[in-house]
Amino acid sequence: MITLIDLYHVLTAVVPLYVAMILAYGSVKWWKIFTPDQCSGINRFVALFAVPLLSFHFISTNNPYAMNYRFIAADTLQKVIVLVVLAVWSRTSLRGSLEWSITLFSLSSLPNTLVMGIPLLKGMYGDSSGTLMVQIVVLQCIIWYTLMLFLFEYRGARLLIVEQFPDTAGSIISFKVDSDIISLDGKEPLETQAEVGEDGKLHVIVRKSASSRSEIFSRRSHGPNSGLSLTPRLSNLTNAEIYSLQSSRNPTPRDSSFNHTDLYSMVNGKNASSVSPRQSNFGNLGFDEESGVGVLGNPAKSNGDYPAPTSVGIFSPVARKKTNGCGGEGDYHDEFGRDEFSFGNRPATNGEGPVLSKLGSSSTTELHPKAAGAHYESKMASLPPASVMTRLILIMVWRKLIRNPNTYSSLIGLTWSLVSFKWNIVMPAIIARSISILSDAGLGMAMFSLGLFMALQPRMIACGNSVAAFAMAVRFICGPAVMAAASFAVGVRGDLLHIAIVQAALPQGIVPFVFAKEYNVHPDILSTGVIFGMLIALPITLVYYILLGLGS
Repeated sequence: MITLIDLYHVLTAVVPLYVAMILAYGSVKWWKIFTPDQCSGINRFVALFAVPLLSFHFISTNNPYAMNYRFIAADTLQKVIVLVVLAVWSRTSLRGSLEWSITLFSLSSLPNTLVMGIPLLKGMYGDSSGTLMVQIVVLQCIIWYTLMLFLFEYRGARLLIVEQFPDTAGSIISFKVDSDIISLDGKEPLETQAEVGEDGKLHVIVRKSASSRSEIFSRRSHGPNSGLSLTPRLSNLTNAEIYSLQSSRNPTPRDSSFNHTDLYSMVNGKNASSVSPRQSNFGNLGFDEESGVGVLGNPAKSNGDYPAPTSVGIFSPVARKKTNGCGGEGDYHDEFGRDEFSFGNRPATNGEGPVLSKLGSSSTTELHPKAAGAHYESKMASLPPASVMTRLILIMVWRKLIRNPNTYSSLIGLTWSLVSFKWNIVMPAIIARSISILSDAGLGMAMFSLGLFMALQPRMIACGNSVAAFAMAVRFICGPAVMAAASFAVGVRGDLLHIAIVQAALPQGIVPFVFAKEYNVHPDILSTGVIFGMLIALPITLVYYILLGLGS
């Protein structure tokens, strides 16, 4: 039976997190304490130091030899069930699509375990539940987020191949991707060059388009202090539910950071020259990928004015087209303005699904993530061999992972825990305290950064009320229901079952939103899942906690 003391312990663990989030929100929205530039500095610290070290701290202090394999099996089975159901649905249903399958998997199976789950579950079920949450975090960081990257890169590769080689894709036996291409996420036009071998098979080279490369050279020629010399960074994610996302045209690979400034600049119509010179800009913690950059193939005007984006993807060199979004026929598509939703692959005018548009007569392809997947489904039968596709995707995923600071923090933390608990080796105090002085700030700063993100969004519910209600149902009802079924299937009972269900009812994880925004696959839905889900998560998890306590 749940007592008032138990509820007080839960609130004691969770309310401070919300206090940090509300203070950050008010600092930007109400009191105007922080400017977007200052927010970007805070978020960069969180992304590159606080959260990676927080992740390292939890993983390195968790005993991998005492893991609860039954609990891990239940969590893994839940995700496998969801993946199988979505795979069957996408292949057999006319309404099925890879994009919706990825989004629904994110909503139902990838909660905010590190930042929200550990303190909440510790308050409910004690310190042992915190250890279980760390085990889930390890799996998320190493397996499930990597799988998400694999799916997104597969989507990008498929679109590129279908557009560039609609009739000869089956003859491709190798891909060579230039080292300055980090992802097939569609933010930049790509150029393909095919060579026919002696056996009649195609060998494809993928590189950035000539217009993109010439723009880089032109931009750099303005000098480091020019308003047009914003040298973007490679995009990046953290596996610890707080993230950093930025665009890249810089040949020198570098990590990214939170950056809200570009969205602020566009909304307020500021000139590019007013933006303090920085390396890159994905606006608002989740953010407009290519803000402040002239359209590819059509360099920015000499007055430094940057055009407002017409869609979530990169600026298109072709003429701006009207779409039939939720605003009505003929309205320009609003990035977070849809209220209608459908699982079907709509035609191009509906603004949904992947679309590719050729740039003139060249072989350059721009991977617009908006548009008609149905047009390409008929071409899916002719793709390169599975081994060729797999190698291409693994190359791109590897390039993303090695630029992610949390990849290193997770792997180093896991390695240290295996060594230290095997041979009882204690980390030197000087190293442990150097890490803890920053990792101790991780939880509070992660929530503070999330509050900054919320404050800089144009609206809380970005995808419309009907879609938001559907997303919340998937997040807080379907996810826990599947987890309950998976837990029963592997024999999880008692408090362990309760922990599994409550963990599945946590708010939406932020890393899936990073991916959704970067690859432009329903970012409005995931944005709503993060923001609105965080606001309603506490009462919902308390309801689960009380109901499960009544049944015990």
